[in-house]
Amino acid sequence: MDAYLIEWGSLLLRWLHLIVGIAWIGSSFYFVWLDNSLKPPVDPALKAKGVGGELWAVHGGGFYNPQKYLVAPAHLPDELHWFKWESYSTWLSGFALISTLYYFQAASYMVDPSVAALTPAQAVGIGLATLAGGWLVYDGLCRLLINRSQLLFGLIYYAFVVAVAWALTHLLSGRAAFIHVGAMIATTMSGNVFFWIIPGQKRVVAAMQKGAAPDPLDGIRAKQRSYHNNYLTLPVLFCMISNHYAFTYTHAHAWAVLALIILAAVLIRHFFNLKHKGAVRWEFPATAIAILAGVAVWLAPAPRVASASAAPTLAAVQPIIEARCSACHAEKPTLMASAPAGVLLDTPARIEAQAQRIYEQSVKLKAMPLGNVTGITDAERATLAAWFEGR
Repeated sequence: MDAYLIEWGSLLLRWLHLIVGIAWIGSSFYFVWLDNSLKPPVDPALKAKGVGGELWAVHGGGFYNPQKYLVAPAHLPDELHWFKWESYSTWLSGFALISTLYYFQAASYMVDPSVAALTPAQAVGIGLATLAGGWLVYDGLCRLLINRSQLLFGLIYYAFVVAVAWALTHLLSGRAAFIHVGAMIATTMSGNVFFWIIPGQKRVVAAMQKGAAPDPLDGIRAKQRSYHNNYLTLPVLFCMISNHYAFTYTHAHAWAVLALIILAAVLIRHFFNLKHKGAVRWEFPATAIAILAGVAVWLAPAPRVASASAAPTLAAVQPIIEARCSACHAEKPTLMASAPAGVLLDTPARIEAQAQRIYEQSVKLKAMPLGNVTGITDAERATLAAWFEGR
């Protein structure tokens, strides 16, 4: 029953996280596009009102004319929409999800004895410290470099993220390492909204309510943090889906795999940001594609080598699968509420049908059994390999 409740909690939290995440990313991408697409107004009346840019658009059968003021309008409207709960809801649901899947099941999902001898509590502590420490380092770099070079900031912060990826892949399971790099970046994004963007907007509104002139620096800083969030979005999204692709996080140099994919994601986002401004720079997506292609070649499995000895039979490997796999992959599993991904390995026919998957997950990637909870040995993995390769 506990496993069943965890499954339901995971389902509902993942669904919620996806919904609010789409709302946050959608509004973030839209406003970055809008900001990059605004044109100086030609109407003298708009200029007199303090409008610095406007845009005409058509969508859903209607025409829209968004306008952006240089600092703020002369008078506040009666209704003012704040874009904040999209971010807050995404972080809160994400933290609840990572707690349910990883922190409450750290022994299975975070601890890998072949990587580091950690207790579940130590693994959870590392995860939480990563979230908090990532924000503190990022915010400190921003404060130090806000009036200097954004390129220098980007290079230093990227190096920091890569260093965190390296450290986590030497402490946690590969799956947990990747997800925590993403969670660290996502925490930073939400921290920007909570600590900088919304407070700056509140100070602007408070100044106008008092009849004082708003401080333009609040808008400059909020825009800077918003643009940072825009570049960080694609790396976060990859980390969030990476748990489905064990060939990335189980590689011997998984930290470098992640670093290269993050770099490609940033280059792709940079292309679109420039395109919004009217500058089409194909060298950025071309470089990103080249990086991803290089990673794909690098991670490609080695060709199978035929063995001269007789291959084990299905009857020989069935006891291994029953002992090491069927606790989860059966019609009535004992360690899970239901078989993960619907993969059933409790009959000879089902084992034969899933031979490729067994080989990839248990031999090539060594991702299964998850956390090696059933204690499969290297000799047993070798037997599975010989059986598959000799079929």
